[in-house]
Amino acid sequence: MWTFTADAEEYAAAAEPFLLSDPEGNTVPLSVLAGIRAGMPAKDAYFGWWTVDGEVRGAAFRTPPKPVGLARMPVEAIVPLVEALRGEIPEVMGPLELTDAVTAALARPADVVSERLYRLGTLTTPDVPGRGRPAVAGDFPLLVSWYQAFGVEVAMSDSEDVAQRVEHRLTARELFLWEDDGVPVAFAGLSPESGGVCRIGPVYTPPARRRRGYGAAVTAFVSHAALEERCKQVVLFTDLANPTSNSIYQSIGYEPVSDYAHVSYRPLT
Repeated sequence: MWTFTADAEEYAAAAEPFLLSDPEGNTVPLSVLAGIRAGMPAKDAYFGWWTVDGEVRGAAFRTPPKPVGLARMPVEAIVPLVEALRGEIPEVMGPLELTDAVTAALARPADVVSERLYRLGTLTTPDVPGRGRPAVAGDFPLLVSWYQAFGVEVAMSDSEDVAQRVEHRLTARELFLWEDDGVPVAFAGLSPESGGVCRIGPVYTPPARRRRGYGAAVTAFVSHAALEERCKQVVLFTDLANPTSNSIYQSIGYEPVSDYAHVSYRPLT
C-alpha cells in the first residue's frame, strides 16, 4: 500500500530508516530530504512510502518541477505507485528496472536519458594546472550563469529558480571551483551527507575551457574534500551518452555501480 503526504518530516519518520538501509543507492531521495531540512524550498512537493505487512519497502517523491524520484525498491511496487498517482507522472528518475516498469505501466511514448551511478574507489588526483577552492558569495553571478548553461546543455532546464538554488548551495558550502591562473574555469556541487554518503553534481566546464582536464580536476578536488570533511563514501551520476565524462571519472578512481534513467513522457496522440 502506498501512503502519501506533503509533510517531509512525516515522510522521513516513516521512510528514512528504509532509505538509510542503502544510502548509496538512495543517494538522491536522501539528499533531497537533507536539502529540504536545510531550508531548500519544496513548493507542492509530495512524498510517499510503500508498505507490505506493515513494513516500509519502498519510497517515492516529487519536488516540482523535478521528476518523480524513485528509491531502490522491489519492482512490484511500481504498478501500485502508478495507480496511486493516477498515471500523473510527467517524468520519472530512478533505477533502470524501476523506470522501465513505470514506462510499461503508463504505456506512453518516452524520451530516455540513460545514467550510471559511480562510487569512488581509490582517488587519483590528475596533474592539471590550477587549484580548487570553495565557492564564495562573490562567485554568485558566475555560478548562476554556469548553472543555467548546464541545464540547457543537458536538456533538463526547467522553471526552477536557479538563483535561489545557487544562493542556498553557496550558503550550505556545497559549491566548489577550479581556478587556473586565478580565473574560475570549472565548478562542481556536493550534496549534503546522508548515511555517510555524499554525491557530486553537477560538474560543469564552459565549452571554451574544455579538453584541459578541469572537469576531472574539480571533481577530484571535491571528492578529496568530501572524504576529509563530510562523508565516508562519494558517488556521482554520469550520462551514458557521454563517453568522455564516463572515461574521465573512471580515470580518477570512480567505479560503476548500477544503471539509472531519467524518463520524460510525451502526451498520447
